Amino acid sequence: MTPWERQRGERFGSLLRQARGERSMVEIAAAAGVSAETLRKIETGRAPTPAFFTVAALAAALEMSLDELAGACSKGADGRAQALPA
Repeated sequence: MTPWERQRGERFGSLLRQARGERSMVEIAAAAGVSAETLRKIETGRAPTPAFFTVAALAAALEMSLDELAGACSKGADGRAQALPA
């Protein structure tokens, strides 16, 4: 795994944590049909490349679009990682 892929996974996890807000990890994991441990690994960056259907289920549980998630975790035109939205 490249450093950029690892960093992307950390950004993705951070975005999910922000979107989850005050809701519990167990609540969101159950709504997405994944285990709380899977969500924990994704949020902490220990699972930096989750499966598409896991990402889609989490996006639905968090009421986020896949475009929003992808945009936050992609490289910009200059080849550098995009910043997370505030």
